[in-house]
Amino acid sequence: MNLTEAQLPERIEPPTMVEPGSAPPCADSARALLEQAAKTRENRQWPSVILLAMSARNRRLPRHRAWPLTTTDINGCLGPYLSRVKDLRFVTGHGSGTIVLGAQWLAPNPRNYGRGIHPDMVGVYIDVHPVDATERAATRAVLQEHALPQLREWITQAIAADETWQLTDHQHYWRLTDGHLTHRDES
Repeated sequence: MNLTEAQLPERIEPPTMVEPGSAPPCADSARALLEQAAKTRENRQWPSVILLAMSARNRRLPRHRAWPLTTTDINGCLGPYLSRVKDLRFVTGHGSGTIVLGAQWLAPNPRNYGRGIHPDMVGVYIDVHPVDATERAATRAVLQEHALPQLREWITQAIAADETWQLTDHQHYWRLTDGHLTHRDES
């Protein structure tokens, strides 16, 4: 968001969301930020308050990249099955290619000299991969309509699968190429 000097407020008022007669616990830090913003306005510099308002999620990706789904989207679709998800990760790398969503079943495999993984680690992991920011809205609509219900079904099947399936690692990826969504297991 780019602001010009004309768009900067003349005076910044602190929010009044506390009971009358009591000071908010962060009043000193808020007052310091407001004073800093006033000083930067006088010095014709950009106030640092603008940077503090930006969410941490947005700072982890370059401006031309965005995640097509939010935790709210995934929570809304998975409902009670969300408790079976061990981790929901928002991938920050550029090497995803056409992958927009990934799910993994981590099995209790012995990986080194007879030691298995901790039982709390066994289960479903979900990865949301970034897309071009200009394609975020269209990708989100496709994922909400098709991929999230398929993800819910995949998790349901993973939970109800037989022991042979559950003792093997599995990955399931949703890929979006030229507006066409495909998905498959890649175990």
